Amino acid sequence: MRRRTSASETATPLRCDAGLQAGTAQAALGFVLTSLGACIALLARDLHMPAERVAGLSATFGVGLVVVAAAGPSLLRRGPHLTLRGGALLTATGSALLAVAPTLLIAIGGALLLGIGGAAIVLVTPALLAGPDTAVRLTRVNAASSTAAVIAPAAIGAVEIIGANGRLALLATVAPLLMLATIRPAATEAQTSTTTARPALGQIARHWSSVVLAVAVEFCFTIWAVARLHDTGVSTATAALLGSSFPAGMAVGRLLGPPLLTRLPVIPVGGALVAASTLAIAATHHAAVVTGALTLAGIGVATLYPVTLATLVATPDLAPHHAASLGALASGVAILTAPAALAALSSNVGLRTAFLITIPLLVALLALHPQAPRAAEAPRFPGTPGRQQTIVS
Repeated sequence: MRRRTSASETATPLRCDAGLQAGTAQAALGFVLTSLGACIALLARDLHMPAERVAGLSATFGVGLVVVAAAGPSLLRRGPHLTLRGGALLTATGSALLAVAPTLLIAIGGALLLGIGGAAIVLVTPALLAGPDTAVRLTRVNAASSTAAVIAPAAIGAVEIIGANGRLALLATVAPLLMLATIRPAATEAQTSTTTARPALGQIARHWSSVVLAVAVEFCFTIWAVARLHDTGVSTATAALLGSSFPAGMAVGRLLGPPLLTRLPVIPVGGALVAASTLAIAATHHAAVVTGALTLAGIGVATLYPVTLATLVATPDLAPHHAASLGALASGVAILTAPAALAALSSNVGLRTAFLITIPLLVALLALHPQAPRAAEAPRFPGTPGRQQTIVS
């Protein structure tokens, strides 16, 4: 007797290309992280407490990166997709809690979940995109993140204008993140690393330090751009609006970046553009000039992180899951230290001069970053395909 097949048995699970998964996750994360500063200020207003009491919530992402990096090899041993689903679920939950939190305790819980979940997304992104063209694919998904980062301040402002709480804008990320938590990866041929050789520790240290420096430069601008604009004499609201020029520049740079990665030495070219922009930021008190310089700095910074991370992932004989963990750790170290170092320097010499700290970071990056790895050396993670392409960095 033939058994009747139920609908649940015949239903095909929702599947999604790895690039689309990574792009969706990065866009949601970019929106949330860019919203964090404004949401913390709104939370302080709503809870009738000084902003200093809730300012520590902004550090949860950096702490999450360090924590997740330690567990990275275990999390990625079976491939990145399970970790992506868990990270998406945690980020969605944390965003929702932070959006509606009526008390500081609930807000802290939401920020912690957001930090751990967001860190998991950062961890799995290079794993999802591993292959000879990792730098190109990373640049594309980071373009999605930067574009969402530009939209975030406007979304918060729009929600406030209509009379609702601006923190509710975070709820826009919940649906796509929950979708990521339920989908299954598209069918791919499993790829695993078969090498038993040990990677050169000196080479790993150089590649890891390059990622630290690239992220450090980016987050000095990300965290302090609005404050530098406010320092020129414009209002806080105007500074926040003009401050979107930096993520806008990054979005443009990452949208234009993929075809340029095979034609230009993007580390020297991007570094030179950022250095020139930094000098302009430090040399003037005119808000218009600073805004233009921040836009150019965003364009220059745009490809530094994708290229340095791709180089770390492509380190010969470095296990892919270890490479992803090291990348997350590098980002966490940079996010926790570089903006704080700039703040400490600004208390002594002023924010205008303190921005010059990015120039020695760029010089060190240029000195450390090696020639691009050969395509044949690029590793692959379980279940992630790659396309043949050589990157000029």
